[in-house]
Amino acid sequence: MKYPRNYSIEGIVASVLFIVLIGVVLIQVFGRTPLFRGPVWTEEAARWLWVWMAFIGIAEVERQDGQLKMAFLAELLPAGARRILYTVIDLVYLGIVGHLTWIGYRTVLRTWDNVTVTLPTTDAVLYASGLVAAILIFHRIVRRLLGRRDVSVTREPTL
Repeated sequence: MKYPRNYSIEGIVASVLFIVLIGVVLIQVFGRTPLFRGPVWTEEAARWLWVWMAFIGIAEVERQDGQLKMAFLAELLPAGARRILYTVIDLVYLGIVGHLTWIGYRTVLRTWDNVTVTLPTTDAVLYASGLVAAILIFHRIVRRLLGRRDVSVTREPTL
């Protein structure tokens, strides 16, 4: 049985974003006390960090093949039929993620010139989170499809 490595680029990036998010939220919290006046950008930065962390975290869950599934019906199928079923599901999923990648790309282009309220960048940076996550998920689905040999009782995660 093959398990994914403990650490991946998706997991590391999501973890770093979470740590930075905690720091930004702490600045927000202490900025509301008499200790010091907090910077105005922390609210928007916290929101953006949360979005990026969530999308990259979704890509990490896909890498680990850890999404929720109800496999009780698939477990009743013979191994060959189960392999075909999971391949069809992944192909449909690949098509959906491919479409989401295209939508993410178009959204980044559309928001390229929109200035943010408090951060020194454009809204395209926020919307790029969905595009990056979709590309990472697309990559993981393709790797799973190419690496599929035998499917035992449940789907085995691959690297």
